[in-house]
Amino acid sequence: MRDNDRDAAARRAKAAAPPAGPTLFDRVRAVFGLGAPSIRDDIEDALEDTGADSVFSPQERAMMRNVLGLHDLRVVDIMVPRADVVAVGSNMTLGEVLGVFREAGHSRLPVHGDTLDDPRGMIHIRDFVEILASGEAGALERPVAGADVTRTVLFVPPSMQALDLLVKMQASRTHMALVIDEYGGTDGLVTIEDIVEMIVGDIEDEHDEDEAPLIEAGTDGTFLADGRAALDDVSAMVRVDLTAGDDAEEIDTIGGLVTSLCGRLPMRGEVVSGHPDFDFEILDADPRRVKRLRIRPVAPAAAEPAPDAPQDGAEAGPRPDPA
Repeated sequence: MRDNDRDAAARRAKAAAPPAGPTLFDRVRAVFGLGAPSIRDDIEDALEDTGADSVFSPQERAMMRNVLGLHDLRVVDIMVPRADVVAVGSNMTLGEVLGVFREAGHSRLPVHGDTLDDPRGMIHIRDFVEILASGEAGALERPVAGADVTRTVLFVPPSMQALDLLVKMQASRTHMALVIDEYGGTDGLVTIEDIVEMIVGDIEDEHDEDEAPLIEAGTDGTFLADGRAALDDVSAMVRVDLTAGDDAEEIDTIGGLVTSLCGRLPMRGEVVSGHPDFDFEILDADPRRVKRLRIRPVAPAAAEPAPDAPQDGAEAGPRPDPA
């Protein structure tokens, strides 16, 4: 028998053999209800080891935890919400778009028709460099729709796993995705940088400016907050759980909580009450959202003095005049 035939026969015999039964270690784990061993569990156990002989540095542990956590993140968890999306219209001139690029500081911008619910693609700042380098007269006066600079974007649902989107972006070589809701409207935007930052932390370049914290404590016992500040972060700062309530699961930001308490979008200068611990003064708002607000603790109500109790042996009521 030739060597090739002998190897093929061995492979067929191995394939036909019954699967090996569980090992003694597997049976012991099953007796104690520990279930089958998992590589993910082993990695998580190794990451918890912070001893001097740990095989992971603190930076490696943080990144590995983020990688493991990426499995549970969905697009809706990391997207830029619609209200914060900077986009350009297809009828704008290239000169106007260049001004938007300069103001926004982004390298890519989504392109839409009449509204953001009519997405057409995206435009990259590199395309402007080529247009400017060409020296074509009046090039910046052309509209986006007729300039052949619009590139394709991905359209994804908010429930899509972030890790799946990262793989799809790599495969399609597309760095921007628009999040589309069940009605076909635009919910938000995700870039490949947003996903990578979930693993390695914030990535800032030379043009990024330091952003003010979303919530900070004032000197007078109040708190200044951006309307986009997460309720969990605000709760940690004010030391009161603001996520408790019937609608807590549907509200993510302090601006959403204030809008829910008000029953409408509050206006600038308005004070919203209704929370047992805080009042909310609207410092800045537009017709779409609360931008900035001041959180003021509610002063505890003064206790009413108790009526004087009669002394032992004495009856309540006015004393009779002495005879």
